[in-house]
Amino acid sequence: MKATSGPVARLPYGVTPAFARLARSEDPRRDPIAAQYVPTESERVTLPYETDDPIGDTRYLVTERLVHHYTDRALLLVSDRCATYCRFCFRRHFTGHGGGRITESQLEDACTYLGGAPGIKEILLSGGDPLMLSDQELETIIGRLKKVDPRYIIRVCTRMPVFLPSRVTESLAHMLGSFDSIWAVIHADHPRELSDDLRVAVRRLLAAGIPVLDQTVLLRGINDDADTLEELFRGLVRAGVKPYYLFQGDLAAGTSHFRVTIERGIELMRELRSRLSGLALPTYAVDLPRGAGKVPIESSLLRIEEDAYVLRGPDGGEHRYPRESNQGGHP
Repeated sequence: MKATSGPVARLPYGVTPAFARLARSEDPRRDPIAAQYVPTESERVTLPYETDDPIGDTRYLVTERLVHHYTDRALLLVSDRCATYCRFCFRRHFTGHGGGRITESQLEDACTYLGGAPGIKEILLSGGDPLMLSDQELETIIGRLKKVDPRYIIRVCTRMPVFLPSRVTESLAHMLGSFDSIWAVIHADHPRELSDDLRVAVRRLLAAGIPVLDQTVLLRGINDDADTLEELFRGLVRAGVKPYYLFQGDLAAGTSHFRVTIERGIELMRELRSRLSGLALPTYAVDLPRGAGKVPIESSLLRIEEDAYVLRGPDGGEHRYPRESNQGGHP
Protein backbone atom coordinates (compact mmCIF):
# COMPACT_ATOMS: atom_id res chain seq x y z
CA MET A 1 0.00 0.00 0.00
CA LYS A 2 1.14 3.48 -0.82
CA ALA A 3 1.39 6.18 1.84
CA THR A 4 0.43 9.74 0.99
CA SER A 5 1.71 12.99 2.39
CA GLY A 6 -0.78 15.80 2.67
CA PRO A 7 -3.43 17.46 4.78
CA VAL A 8 -5.15 15.46 7.51
CA ALA A 9 -7.27 16.63 10.42
CA ARG A 10 -4.54 18.58 12.18
CA LEU A 11 -4.58 18.53 15.94
CA PRO A 12 -3.84 21.73 17.81
CA TYR A 13 -0.58 21.94 19.69
CA GLY A 14 -0.92 22.29 23.43
CA VAL A 15 0.85 21.01 26.53
CA THR A 16 0.59 21.82 30.22
CA PRO A 17 3.72 22.92 32.10
CA ALA A 18 3.15 20.00 34.48
CA PHE A 19 3.38 17.45 31.67
CA ALA A 20 6.20 19.22 29.83
CA ARG A 21 8.27 19.12 33.04
CA LEU A 22 8.16 15.32 32.94
CA ALA A 23 10.12 15.34 29.66
CA ARG A 24 13.91 15.15 29.93
CA SER A 25 14.31 16.29 26.32
CA GLU A 26 12.10 18.21 23.91
CA ASP A 27 13.19 15.84 21.15
CA PRO A 28 10.29 13.41 20.50
CA ARG A 29 12.77 10.89 19.07
CA ARG A 30 14.58 10.68 22.40
CA ASP A 31 11.96 11.18 25.10
CA PRO A 32 8.76 9.16 25.69
CA ILE A 33 6.94 12.15 27.19
CA ALA A 34 7.91 14.62 24.47
CA ALA A 35 6.89 12.07 21.83
CA GLN A 36 3.32 12.29 23.11
CA TYR A 37 2.88 16.05 22.66
CA VAL A 38 5.51 17.37 20.20
CA PRO A 39 4.20 17.41 16.59
CA THR A 40 6.39 15.82 13.93
CA GLU A 41 6.41 15.59 10.15
CA SER A 42 5.34 11.94 10.47
CA GLU A 43 1.83 13.17 11.23
CA ARG A 44 1.57 14.29 7.61
CA VAL A 45 1.95 10.72 6.34
CA THR A 46 -1.43 9.04 5.90
CA LEU A 47 -1.83 5.41 4.92
CA PRO A 48 -4.75 4.39 2.67
CA TYR A 49 -6.62 2.63 5.48
CA GLU A 50 -6.17 5.44 8.03
CA THR A 51 -9.03 7.88 8.73
CA ASP A 52 -9.82 10.80 11.00
CA ASP A 53 -12.52 8.68 12.68
CA PRO A 54 -11.03 5.18 12.91
CA ILE A 55 -13.44 3.78 15.53
CA GLY A 56 -16.55 5.01 13.73
CA ASP A 57 -17.95 7.61 16.13
CA THR A 58 -19.80 9.40 13.35
CA ARG A 59 -21.36 6.14 12.18
CA TYR A 60 -23.06 5.74 15.57
CA LEU A 61 -23.86 9.40 16.27
CA VAL A 62 -27.52 9.56 17.36
CA THR A 63 -27.57 13.22 18.40
CA GLU A 64 -25.01 15.96 17.84
CA ARG A 65 -22.97 14.89 20.89
CA LEU A 66 -24.16 11.37 21.74
CA VAL A 67 -22.59 8.20 20.29
CA HIS A 68 -24.57 4.97 20.78
CA HIS A 69 -22.43 2.12 19.53
CA TYR A 70 -22.84 -0.63 22.13
CA THR A 71 -26.24 -1.82 23.33
CA ASP A 72 -25.78 -1.04 27.02
CA ARG A 73 -23.69 2.13 26.94
CA ALA A 74 -23.35 5.48 25.22
CA LEU A 75 -20.64 8.10 24.84
CA LEU A 76 -21.36 11.78 25.50
CA LEU A 77 -18.87 14.22 23.96
CA VAL A 78 -18.96 17.02 26.53
CA SER A 79 -15.97 19.08 25.31
CA ASP A 80 -13.63 19.04 22.33
CA ARG A 81 -10.74 20.55 24.34
CA CYS A 82 -7.80 18.84 26.05
CA ALA A 83 -5.17 20.19 28.42
CA THR A 84 -2.53 18.51 26.27
CA TYR A 85 -3.11 17.16 22.76
CA CYS A 86 -1.82 13.61 22.32
CA ARG A 87 -0.27 13.27 18.89
CA PHE A 88 -1.74 9.76 18.53
CA CYS A 89 -5.33 10.91 19.22
CA PHE A 90 -7.95 8.71 17.54
CA ARG A 91 -10.72 11.32 17.74
CA ARG A 92 -9.00 13.86 15.52
CA HIS A 93 -12.23 14.57 13.59
CA PHE A 94 -13.60 16.11 16.80
CA THR A 95 -10.80 16.93 19.23
CA GLY A 96 -9.68 20.54 19.10
CA HIS A 97 -12.23 21.63 16.51
CA GLY A 98 -15.52 19.96 17.42
CA GLY A 99 -17.47 22.92 18.69
CA GLY A 100 -16.24 23.51 22.23
CA ARG A 101 -18.38 22.77 25.27
CA ILE A 102 -21.63 20.86 25.00
CA THR A 103 -24.56 23.30 24.91
CA GLU A 104 -27.75 23.08 26.92
CA SER A 105 -29.73 22.18 23.81
CA GLN A 106 -27.21 19.48 22.82
CA LEU A 107 -27.43 18.01 26.31
CA GLU A 108 -31.24 18.06 26.16
CA ASP A 109 -31.22 16.33 22.78
CA ALA A 110 -28.96 13.62 24.20
CA CYS A 111 -31.17 13.16 27.27
CA THR A 112 -34.29 12.93 25.10
CA TYR A 113 -32.67 10.09 23.17
CA LEU A 114 -31.49 8.39 26.36
CA GLY A 115 -35.00 8.59 27.80
CA GLY A 116 -36.21 6.47 24.90
CA ALA A 117 -33.36 3.93 25.17
CA PRO A 118 -33.83 2.03 28.45
CA GLY A 119 -31.22 -0.55 27.43
CA ILE A 120 -28.46 1.99 28.06
CA LYS A 121 -27.03 1.49 31.54
CA GLU A 122 -23.67 3.29 31.28
CA ILE A 123 -22.67 6.74 30.06
CA LEU A 124 -19.07 7.65 29.22
CA LEU A 125 -18.19 11.33 29.46
CA SER A 126 -15.40 12.08 27.03
CA GLY A 127 -14.38 14.40 24.23
CA GLY A 128 -11.82 16.07 24.55
CA ASP A 129 -11.52 15.93 28.28
CA PRO A 130 -14.52 16.34 30.60
CA LEU A 131 -12.33 18.01 33.22
CA MET A 132 -11.78 20.93 30.88
CA LEU A 133 -15.26 21.92 32.06
CA SER A 134 -15.83 23.72 35.34
CA ASP A 135 -17.07 21.80 38.36
CA GLN A 136 -20.46 23.48 37.97
CA GLU A 137 -20.75 22.54 34.28
CA LEU A 138 -19.81 18.96 35.02
CA GLU A 139 -22.23 18.77 37.93
CA THR A 140 -25.03 20.07 35.71
CA ILE A 141 -24.34 17.43 33.07
CA ILE A 142 -24.16 14.53 35.52
CA GLY A 143 -27.23 15.77 37.38
CA ARG A 144 -29.22 15.97 34.14
CA LEU A 145 -28.17 12.45 33.14
CA LYS A 146 -29.14 11.12 36.56
CA LYS A 147 -32.59 12.65 36.08
CA VAL A 148 -33.02 10.42 33.04
CA ASP A 149 -32.01 7.38 35.09
CA PRO A 150 -30.51 7.65 38.58
CA ARG A 151 -29.06 4.15 38.13
CA TYR A 152 -26.72 5.19 35.32
CA ILE A 153 -23.11 4.17 35.80
CA ILE A 154 -21.08 7.16 34.64
CA ARG A 155 -17.44 7.02 33.60
CA VAL A 156 -15.45 10.25 33.58
CA CYS A 157 -12.67 9.62 31.04
CA THR A 158 -9.79 12.01 31.66
CA ARG A 159 -6.03 12.55 31.40
CA MET A 160 -6.08 15.45 33.86
CA PRO A 161 -4.41 13.51 36.72
CA VAL A 162 -1.45 13.15 34.32
CA PHE A 163 -1.57 16.48 32.49
CA LEU A 164 -2.78 18.83 35.24
CA PRO A 165 -3.12 16.99 38.58
CA SER A 166 -4.07 20.20 40.39
CA ARG A 167 -7.37 20.18 38.47
CA VAL A 168 -8.46 17.28 40.69
CA THR A 169 -9.34 19.39 43.69
CA GLU A 170 -11.05 18.38 46.91
CA SER A 171 -14.17 20.20 45.75
CA LEU A 172 -14.21 18.37 42.40
CA ALA A 173 -13.79 15.00 44.10
CA HIS A 174 -16.51 15.87 46.62
CA MET A 175 -18.91 16.90 43.85
CA LEU A 176 -18.30 13.72 41.86
CA GLY A 177 -18.59 11.63 45.00
CA SER A 178 -21.99 13.15 45.77
CA PHE A 179 -23.43 11.09 42.90
CA ASP A 180 -23.83 7.32 42.93
CA SER A 181 -21.92 5.05 40.55
CA ILE A 182 -19.27 7.44 39.26
CA TRP A 183 -16.02 5.95 37.98
CA ALA A 184 -12.88 7.76 36.84
CA VAL A 185 -10.95 6.32 33.89
CA ILE A 186 -7.54 7.91 33.55
CA HIS A 187 -4.91 7.43 30.83
CA ALA A 188 -1.21 6.96 31.55
CA ASP A 189 1.30 5.66 29.00
CA HIS A 190 4.67 5.79 30.76
CA PRO A 191 5.81 5.27 34.38
CA ARG A 192 7.25 8.79 34.49
CA GLU A 193 3.66 10.05 34.31
CA LEU A 194 2.94 8.60 37.77
CA SER A 195 4.06 11.72 39.60
CA ASP A 196 3.55 12.48 43.27
CA ASP A 197 0.90 15.00 42.20
CA LEU A 198 -0.94 12.30 40.26
CA ARG A 199 -0.96 10.11 43.36
CA VAL A 200 -2.48 12.97 45.36
CA ALA A 201 -5.16 13.44 42.70
CA VAL A 202 -5.99 9.73 42.70
CA ARG A 203 -6.17 9.64 46.50
CA ARG A 204 -8.68 12.48 46.42
CA LEU A 205 -10.89 10.56 44.02
CA LEU A 206 -10.62 7.34 46.01
CA ALA A 207 -11.37 9.13 49.28
CA ALA A 208 -14.56 10.47 47.70
CA GLY A 209 -15.64 6.93 46.85
CA ILE A 210 -14.74 7.08 43.15
CA PRO A 211 -12.97 3.96 41.81
CA VAL A 212 -10.16 4.72 39.36
CA LEU A 213 -9.23 2.66 36.30
CA ASP A 214 -6.50 3.25 33.74
CA GLN A 215 -6.29 2.72 30.01
CA THR A 216 -2.95 2.78 28.24
CA VAL A 217 -2.13 2.90 24.54
CA LEU A 218 0.67 0.66 23.29
CA LEU A 219 3.03 3.11 21.58
CA ARG A 220 6.22 2.50 19.62
CA GLY A 221 9.27 3.99 21.29
CA ILE A 222 7.27 5.04 24.34
CA ASN A 223 6.17 1.90 26.17
CA ASP A 224 6.63 -1.06 23.81
CA ASP A 225 8.87 -3.06 26.12
CA ALA A 226 8.00 -5.31 29.02
CA ASP A 227 10.09 -3.48 31.63
CA THR A 228 8.38 -0.15 30.96
CA LEU A 229 4.89 -1.65 30.99
CA GLU A 230 5.59 -3.65 34.14
CA GLU A 231 6.80 -0.52 35.93
CA LEU A 232 3.77 1.43 34.71
CA PHE A 233 1.18 -1.17 35.72
CA ARG A 234 2.78 -1.87 39.12
CA GLY A 235 2.98 1.86 39.76
CA LEU A 236 -0.68 2.31 38.91
CA VAL A 237 -1.74 -0.43 41.32
CA ARG A 238 0.41 1.09 44.06
CA ALA A 239 -1.38 4.38 43.45
CA GLY A 240 -4.77 2.67 43.79
CA VAL A 241 -5.54 2.48 40.06
CA LYS A 242 -6.58 -0.74 38.29
CA PRO A 243 -4.99 -1.19 34.84
CA TYR A 244 -8.05 -1.76 32.65
CA TYR A 245 -7.08 -1.72 28.98
CA LEU A 246 -3.86 -1.79 26.99
CA PHE A 247 -5.03 -0.57 23.58
CA GLN A 248 -3.57 -1.45 20.23
CA GLY A 249 -3.08 1.78 18.26
CA ASP A 250 -6.09 2.87 16.25
CA LEU A 251 -5.84 3.48 12.51
CA ALA A 252 -5.99 7.26 12.94
CA ALA A 253 -4.64 9.40 10.12
CA GLY A 254 -0.98 10.28 10.57
CA THR A 255 -0.29 7.89 13.46
CA SER A 256 1.40 4.90 11.80
CA HIS A 257 4.74 5.83 13.39
CA PHE A 258 3.23 5.17 16.82
CA ARG A 259 1.76 1.74 16.13
CA VAL A 260 3.28 -1.53 17.33
CA THR A 261 2.59 -4.83 15.57
CA ILE A 262 0.00 -7.11 17.12
CA GLU A 263 2.60 -9.90 17.22
CA ARG A 264 4.71 -7.65 19.45
CA GLY A 265 1.71 -6.77 21.60
CA ILE A 266 0.89 -10.45 22.17
CA GLU A 267 4.54 -11.18 22.97
CA LEU A 268 4.53 -8.37 25.54
CA MET A 269 1.33 -9.65 27.14
CA ARG A 270 2.79 -13.14 27.45
CA GLU A 271 5.87 -11.73 29.15
CA LEU A 272 3.81 -9.50 31.45
CA ARG A 273 1.59 -12.42 32.42
CA SER A 274 4.68 -14.19 33.75
CA ARG A 275 5.58 -11.13 35.84
CA LEU A 276 2.30 -9.60 37.03
CA SER A 277 -0.78 -10.73 38.92
CA GLY A 278 -4.22 -10.30 37.42
CA LEU A 279 -4.67 -7.18 39.52
CA ALA A 280 -1.94 -5.40 37.58
CA LEU A 281 -2.63 -6.90 34.15
CA PRO A 282 -4.92 -5.04 31.72
CA THR A 283 -6.82 -6.53 28.77
CA TYR A 284 -5.00 -6.11 25.47
CA ALA A 285 -7.71 -4.81 23.14
CA VAL A 286 -8.32 -3.20 19.77
CA ASP A 287 -11.10 -1.13 18.27
CA LEU A 288 -11.72 -2.84 14.96
CA PRO A 289 -11.61 -0.66 11.83
CA ARG A 290 -14.72 1.11 10.53
CA GLY A 291 -16.50 1.02 13.86
CA ALA A 292 -16.79 -2.77 14.05
CA GLY A 293 -16.33 -2.69 17.83
CA LYS A 294 -13.82 -3.36 20.59
CA VAL A 295 -12.46 -6.87 21.16
CA PRO A 296 -9.80 -8.50 23.37
CA ILE A 297 -7.04 -9.37 20.92
CA GLU A 298 -5.66 -12.55 22.44
CA SER A 299 -9.00 -14.37 22.50
CA SER A 300 -10.38 -12.85 19.27
CA LEU A 301 -7.44 -13.38 16.91
CA LEU A 302 -8.42 -16.08 14.41
CA ARG A 303 -5.39 -16.07 12.14
CA ILE A 304 -2.55 -13.97 10.81
CA GLU A 305 -2.39 -13.44 7.07
CA GLU A 306 0.36 -11.83 5.04
CA ASP A 307 -1.20 -8.37 5.12
CA ALA A 308 -3.76 -8.55 7.93
CA TYR A 309 -4.76 -9.90 11.30
CA VAL A 310 -8.19 -11.50 11.18
CA LEU A 311 -10.22 -11.10 14.38
CA ARG A 312 -13.67 -12.21 15.47
CA GLY A 313 -15.77 -9.10 16.06
CA PRO A 314 -18.62 -8.53 18.53
CA ASP A 315 -21.02 -9.32 15.65
CA GLY A 316 -19.48 -12.79 15.25
CA GLY A 317 -18.03 -11.90 11.84
CA GLU A 318 -14.44 -11.77 10.69
CA HIS A 319 -12.73 -8.37 10.58
CA ARG A 320 -9.33 -7.40 9.24
CA TYR A 321 -6.79 -5.14 10.92
CA PRO A 322 -3.78 -4.33 8.70
CA ARG A 323 -0.54 -6.12 9.44
CA GLU A 324 2.22 -3.53 9.53
CA SER A 325 5.97 -3.93 9.76
CA ASN A 326 8.04 -2.68 12.68
CA GLN A 327 9.55 0.05 10.53
CA GLY A 328 7.48 3.22 10.55
CA GLY A 329 4.13 1.47 10.61
CA HIS A 330 4.10 0.80 6.84
CA PRO A 331 3.04 -2.58 5.45
